[in-house]
Amino acid sequence: MTAHDPKFDTLPTDLYIDGSFRPGAEGTRFDVLNPATEQVIASVASAEIADADAALDAAERAMADWAARTPRARSEVLRRAWELMTARLEDFAHLITLENGKARNDAMGEATYAAEFFRWFAEEAVRADGMITHAPASGARIIVQHKPAGLAVLVTPWNYPAAMGTRKIAPALAAGCAVIIKPASETPLTMLALMPLLEEAGVPKGLVNVLPSKRTGALVDHMLHDPRVRVVSFTGSTGVGRKLLQSASDQVLKPAMELGGNAPVLVFEDADMDTAIEGTMLAKMRNLGEACTAANRIYVHEDIAPEFTKRLTAAMSALKVGDGTDPSVDVGPLVNADTRDKVAAFVADAVEKGASVECGGETPTGTGYFYPPTVLSNVSADADCVHDEIFGPVAAIQTFSDQEEAIARANDTEYGLVAYVFSGDMKRALQVCERLDYGMVGLNRGLVSDPAAPFGGTKQSGLGREGGHEGMLEFMESQYISAAW
Repeated sequence: MTAHDPKFDTLPTDLYIDGSFRPGAEGTRFDVLNPATEQVIASVASAEIADADAALDAAERAMADWAARTPRARSEVLRRAWELMTARLEDFAHLITLENGKARNDAMGEATYAAEFFRWFAEEAVRADGMITHAPASGARIIVQHKPAGLAVLVTPWNYPAAMGTRKIAPALAAGCAVIIKPASETPLTMLALMPLLEEAGVPKGLVNVLPSKRTGALVDHMLHDPRVRVVSFTGSTGVGRKLLQSASDQVLKPAMELGGNAPVLVFEDADMDTAIEGTMLAKMRNLGEACTAANRIYVHEDIAPEFTKRLTAAMSALKVGDGTDPSVDVGPLVNADTRDKVAAFVADAVEKGASVECGGETPTGTGYFYPPTVLSNVSADADCVHDEIFGPVAAIQTFSDQEEAIARANDTEYGLVAYVFSGDMKRALQVCERLDYGMVGLNRGLVSDPAAPFGGTKQSGLGREGGHEGMLEFMESQYISAAW
C-alpha cells in the first residue's frame, strides 16, 4: 500500500471463500494500480478453477440454511450491513478513489449509493408477496409463491467498485440466495474490503464469496456450467454480455444483464437553461463519464444551441483535474491507459469529421491516465462517438430543428438504457418520454439511478432489472400450486 495510507496496510488482498481469506490454489497474483499515480496499490490473488469449485461448494452449504431463514431474519442482517457501511463511508470512498481514480465527491456518492442497496433490500426482503386466487373456469385455487432461485454468479465492472457489487449482493441475499462475485481486475479491493463488514453484520460463512481473477472468461464460464448455479447477473459491455448469455444458455440459467448504453440528451427550445446545464453536467460528468448511463449524444434545439454550448463549455472548463484524493479536485483520472486512449481517439475522429473543440481535447503529458473535460460542437452524425460509448469526460453536441427529428435520432441506436429530456412543457415532455425506446428516462434531471427504482434497459442494453422490487425477483422463481378445497 502507499506510504501515506497506513490504515490500508492490512487491506485484504486474497480470495474470500467460505468466510475466510486465502491465497489462490495456484498462488498466482496480479497488481492493482492507482490510475492517478500509475503506482501499484496492492498485489491481489488470482482465482483459478479449483478456487471456483471451492466457492461453489461453500455457497451450496451456506444457502440451505440461509434460504430456510425467515424473511425478517435475512432483513435484519441486511439492515445491519447498511448501518455498518454507512458508518465507514469515508474509508470506502477513499479506497474507491485509490483503485478507480474517481474524485472524492464522486467516490462518496458511490459509497453512499452502494450502502443504500442494503437498506432498500432489507425492506424488500419481507415483501416477496405471493397470492391466492380462485380459477374462474375450473374452480381450483391458484397459489403463487416466490422461492430462492439458487446459487448466483455475479460479475461486476470497474466503474463502480462498490455499488455494482452491493446492487447484486443485497437482492440476492434478500431473496435467500448464495453468491459468488467476480469483481473487475482493475478494482477488486473495494469488494474484498466489504467482506469483513458483511461478516460483522451476520452474513454466514460461504454465503458470499469473492473471486478476483485475471482469467475471468475461463473462470466464469466454468461456474456457469456447474449445475448448482441457477442465476448469472452481469454488468458490463454488450459484447461480453452476449458471450455470457451464450454460456448461460447451455444450462438455461436465469440471466440479469445490465449492458452498454448510448444515452441521448434532448434539450428542447423551451427548456429551463439552468436546469438543462445542471442536468447535462450531472449526466455527463458523474463518475467522469465512465458510466453506462452517461450522456453520450447531446441534441440541442438549434434556437438555443449557441447559448447552451457557451454555458456548458464554461461549466466544463471550471472543473479542476487532478488526483482524486485531493478534496478540491472535481475530475480524477480515467481508470487505465486504454480507456484514456480510446477517449482521445473519439475526439480526434470527431474533429477530423468537422467538430469544433470548445474546451479540452488534448491528452496531458505526465503521470496518470488523465483526460480533460472536453466539449465538442457541430459533431457530425457519422462520428464514432455518436455510435459508441465515449466512457469519458467528452460532451458531444449536435443540433436539431423539430421534435420528430430529435426523437428519431435519439432512438437510432441498438442500445436502450437511458435517455434524458429537458423541456418546460410537461405535457410535451411526457409525450416524448413515452416515445423514447429506453428502459429509463431522466425528465428535467440528469440522474436516474436509485435503489428504489427498476434499473435496466431495452434492446441490446440488457435483460431484467436491478433495484426496486424487481431487483429481488431476478433472484427468485415463481412457483404455482393448484389446489382445491
